[in-house]
Amino acid sequence: MKTMVVGAAILNQIPLDWDGNQRRIVAAIHAARAKEVALLCLPEMAITGYGCEDAFHAQGTLENAERILQELLPETTGMMVTFGIPVLFSKTLFNVAAVAVDGRLVAVVPKRFLAGDGVHYEPRWFKPWPAAARATIILAGHEVPIGDLIIEAGGVKIGFEICEDAWVADRPGAALARAGVDIILNPSASHFAFGKLAIRERFVAEGSRAFNVTYVYANLLGNEAGRTIYDGGALIATAGTIVALGPRLGFQEWHVTCATVDIESARFASARSASFRPDLQLAEHAVVVVAFPWPAAGLPTGTFLIPAWEASPFAKEEEFSRAIALALFDYLRKSRSKGFVLSLSGGADSSAVATLVWLMVRRGVEDLGFDGFQRRLAHIPALAGIRAIDGLVRALLTTVYQPSANSSQETCDAARSIAAAIGCEHLEIDIEPLVASYTAAVGAALHRSLTWAQDDLALQNIQARARAPGVWMIANIREALLLATSNRSEAAVGYATMDGDTCGGLSPIAGIDKAFLRRWLSWMVQSGPDGIGPLPALAVVTSQRSTPELRPQASEQVSESDLMPFPILDAIERLAIRDKQSPVIAFRVLRERFPEVGAEILRQHVVRFFQLWCRNQWKRERYAPSFHLDDENLDPKTWCRFPILSGGFERELRELRALPLGESSLRST
Repeated sequence: MKTMVVGAAILNQIPLDWDGNQRRIVAAIHAARAKEVALLCLPEMAITGYGCEDAFHAQGTLENAERILQELLPETTGMMVTFGIPVLFSKTLFNVAAVAVDGRLVAVVPKRFLAGDGVHYEPRWFKPWPAAARATIILAGHEVPIGDLIIEAGGVKIGFEICEDAWVADRPGAALARAGVDIILNPSASHFAFGKLAIRERFVAEGSRAFNVTYVYANLLGNEAGRTIYDGGALIATAGTIVALGPRLGFQEWHVTCATVDIESARFASARSASFRPDLQLAEHAVVVVAFPWPAAGLPTGTFLIPAWEASPFAKEEEFSRAIALALFDYLRKSRSKGFVLSLSGGADSSAVATLVWLMVRRGVEDLGFDGFQRRLAHIPALAGIRAIDGLVRALLTTVYQPSANSSQETCDAARSIAAAIGCEHLEIDIEPLVASYTAAVGAALHRSLTWAQDDLALQNIQARARAPGVWMIANIREALLLATSNRSEAAVGYATMDGDTCGGLSPIAGIDKAFLRRWLSWMVQSGPDGIGPLPALAVVTSQRSTPELRPQASEQVSESDLMPFPILDAIERLAIRDKQSPVIAFRVLRERFPEVGAEILRQHVVRFFQLWCRNQWKRERYAPSFHLDDENLDPKTWCRFPILSGGFERELRELRALPLGESSLRST
């Protein structure tokens, strides 16, 4: 039996935060050493931060990264540690893992496959390393090999799959297995998406089984650069079994997950496999041999506890609560804002945002304690010494209810109830004098009175826009971040007033659909997140119909009447935008999913969606930054690109309008 302790670190890094990133890396190395870890894998681009964007092309970025790497090498005494870093070689920028052993840089292994879709844009900055290519590079004062390399230290062979390398069909692990590798390290920057952990667990566990290796997976953590959330979740697997799973979506700056593994057992598994065919000539890899005596280790470990929330039947609700809470916390501290301001209408969207801020405080104190929470937000003096959740929420969140003549007592009471339940500061500003003043001034300029019959949209929008200056002013006074409340369903069809309810510096729920948001609010009323529990006060919101309250109350304005039922809207959005289906195909699918709805009504809904989608791309381009939650995001900056000006699907919609509604027309072609 040949055992060793391997470890994977998760780090909450910040792009270009040289001192902070270095400090967190050192802390993780020290924690790993305290756990007797001999081999530590750090996340992808741990030194620079993954989200440096075009700053990767700046000479200063590369020089600082190399300098930090050189300063970190002495920290690796008695260990092997991998550092994610960008390097310039042969006039080309590569995303690499720099391997340090016992204080020395010994090899540089570049990434083979680049992530270039969705939130990832690596081909803009990096080039993929050609298979089997090898050379020599001078980095951090060391002349070392670079390329498809295997590091052999103390008789143990170690290879790499860097993030995307493991997600492709032709993953490098197969060739590494043929070359007799014992351990595969995967330094990653894998963004959070609902349910994604299960996919990672499969390729880590299956990689360890199929390649007969120990597989070590490290990931970033937190809201690193503004939009993308990383959930951590380090993984270690051997013989097809996950033997260690690190925490996800926590508020710690770093965490080391480790396990004691048996190297020889995997070797004999390969020897027993009739299908194993070794590459005795190592055609694709060179071996870098390093003299390094691995510290002695005890018996293999293979037990770990899965947090209750990870196994919950409400996994998506749990993930949403934790992901947004962590993203808000990181955005607050990394932007050095003094708190949040929110226009609280008493409806579902704004109440959800207020609740998420409350959850941010609850989760933060749960993970860090009061002292740790306040230390991480030390730039906000008002938090000092507070020892109550309500006190922290009040210091961090100000909500503002701004009624017009069309607002109801029901929403006013709902806003007050929600604010009282979560403990925030709550203000009320009557905007009706402002609305009346604008309406009178514009009417005088046009030499006519404005009427609902003739000026419906303008009279609705002026109310939303009249609310913006007041909340912006409060945000400025408080040095706080103004939160917008748009959701993804309404963003898809432009059901929002630009410079009105869309105003803000951050839009926390713009990545989630309205139907799920309603479901989440009901879950918050009934049970809520594990360890925190429900917020029954939200029942005043879930019992209401969704309404913007911008028309006179006698009109009984309802959002779904203005648009269409949100479940249908969300279904069309997924078919049209995520799946790229034509209007006719989308209509046919809807007929099967919603048989209770008349065919002509469904056709009208599809036509309306495609028209509104095309007309409102300019709005989506202007929305405040949002968090990426799944691969259905509409954010044109990170996921869903669409022309601002287009043909508007006119030909396709003519085809849909001409489609007979008989049963024969509903069959797929």
